[in-house]
Amino acid sequence: MRVNGKKVTIVGLARSGVGAANLLSELGASVIVTDKKSRQELEPFLGKLNPAVKTVIGSHPPELFEDTDLIVISPGVPLSSAPLRAALEKGVKVIGELELAYQIVGNRQSAAGERKTEFLAITGTNGKSTVTALLYEIVRNSGFNAVVGGNIGNALTEEISDLKFQISNLDYIVAEVSSFQLETIDSFRPKGATILNITPDHLDRYASMQEYINAKCRMFLNQGTDDFLVLNADDPMTGEILKIGGRQWATGNRPEIFYFSRRKEVKGACYKDGLIHFSIARSLSPIAFTVDPSAFKIKGVHNIENAMAASLIALLSGCGADAVARTLKTFPGLEHRLEFVRELNGVKFINDSKGTNVGAVIKSIESFDEPVILIAGGRDKDGDFSALRPLVKDKVKAVILIGEAKDKIKKAIGDITGIFVEDSLDAAVARGKDIASAGDVVMLSPACASFDMFKDFEDRGRQFKKAVMEL
Repeated sequence: MRVNGKKVTIVGLARSGVGAANLLSELGASVIVTDKKSRQELEPFLGKLNPAVKTVIGSHPPELFEDTDLIVISPGVPLSSAPLRAALEKGVKVIGELELAYQIVGNRQSAAGERKTEFLAITGTNGKSTVTALLYEIVRNSGFNAVVGGNIGNALTEEISDLKFQISNLDYIVAEVSSFQLETIDSFRPKGATILNITPDHLDRYASMQEYINAKCRMFLNQGTDDFLVLNADDPMTGEILKIGGRQWATGNRPEIFYFSRRKEVKGACYKDGLIHFSIARSLSPIAFTVDPSAFKIKGVHNIENAMAASLIALLSGCGADAVARTLKTFPGLEHRLEFVRELNGVKFINDSKGTNVGAVIKSIESFDEPVILIAGGRDKDGDFSALRPLVKDKVKAVILIGEAKDKIKKAIGDITGIFVEDSLDAAVARGKDIASAGDVVMLSPACASFDMFKDFEDRGRQFKKAVMEL
């Protein structure tokens, strides 16, 4: 990709929009950013733009989508929007920030004759942020130079900017990748990739579950025999993933596939007799060892899966078993993912604000043997809340509902446990304290997006923690 002197339109001025605009401007492109939001809403991002970047705020003038050489869209912008459809019909190239980062890294290194920086990419409905952060720590602890970004932390285009470091010194880019980002890839080819799981999510954006699955499976669209793919052998969607892969790999250009499982022995990693067993039979460097998850700082059955996935990718990327074992023992987990906040009068308060879909909440509830008082609700993403019924019946003492989806959730599960409806998160926390007994867990795990009441899931989690600490 040659961008010097090109006209580029950036659609969407959030984290990835700022990163893409600034990097393209530094590389000599003429950049215009357009966003429908108001200047007041975008003020935190406008101040981060390079002075050379032009902005059109509050509207999407058609000429910005027609008189341009390239359009780069933020993940929140659907390809189905009318201006983008019109641009595609006219033959204008439309990509996302992930594809832009990948092409610019490859182009720079090819032009300079430098060794290739490899991408390690993580997607899935649940667990991808934890796996991404854990993998990054293992890679660094193994002595490799790496950065992390994408759907976690900074935008990848911000991370690869020459203002921060020389790409020639970089071994790996560890990227958390969303289905939205995968919609707009073209040549993106990760050396190592994983699809951790696929459960219903973002069905307010996708016309069907199949469309969502297809987007996730674009992760391995360009992978070949020199690459590897890590899959969850226990996930019901793994068969569908392999079916889609089979159609893409019909020419024999298939990545090597490894699995992780909590239920059976597989080629890769499995959980058996209380230990995680790694078994990677590669001709040049076979790997076999075990680790004890009881020594991990991160708890829960879902984190056993996350540990297996991150470790497998690391081992297949050249990281040592000692670095894997050492990192698994010290990794503290991430904020807003089953984060312990406080114990008050024998009641534990847990911040799981990142539980933004039903599948994530199921995993979180499964992590506790204690009775759970669940705080849920927010903006519905067309989730099937009835899927919570079995676990709510067995493990949830009461449910406290907030936000736009409270009536839908109450209708789905209100006949099997105590239901309380509150107007604010502060009131929900206070209610949780009132009805909890020593030994209970009060957990915020909303099964919904946050945008009806909060800026984002981080804002929601921090407000929950504030309310808990003020009890």
